[in-house]
Amino acid sequence: MNRRIRLTLPGFLLAAALLPSTAWADEAHITIDNFTFSPSVLTVTVGTKVTWTNRDDIPHTITDVDHPKDIKSPALDTGDTYSRTFTVAGSYHYFCSLHSHMQGTMIVE
Repeated sequence: MNRRIRLTLPGFLLAAALLPSTAWADEAHITIDNFTFSPSVLTVTVGTKVTWTNRDDIPHTITDVDHPKDIKSPALDTGDTYSRTFTVAGSYHYFCSLHSHMQGTMIVE
């Protein structure tokens, strides 16, 4: 027996809304602008790829406070990006090594 399911746009939107939120949470973005990370605190699921984009007109970095050798970006010029996929749950506190007052937190669940 061949059965076809026809899904209308409202039905598709309802089906998408019923999926677990992690199905859509495989990428996240943080903007660097006006010497701040935005959002400054971000919660993601394990396996999420996070991308930082520098919108300032001067370079910035992303450096992990506790493990600076594990998470350390090169200096990002205007428009440059740095990405990392978080595979281990935990809290990651990071800062810009060029401007230490710039700080952010990544919570991986």
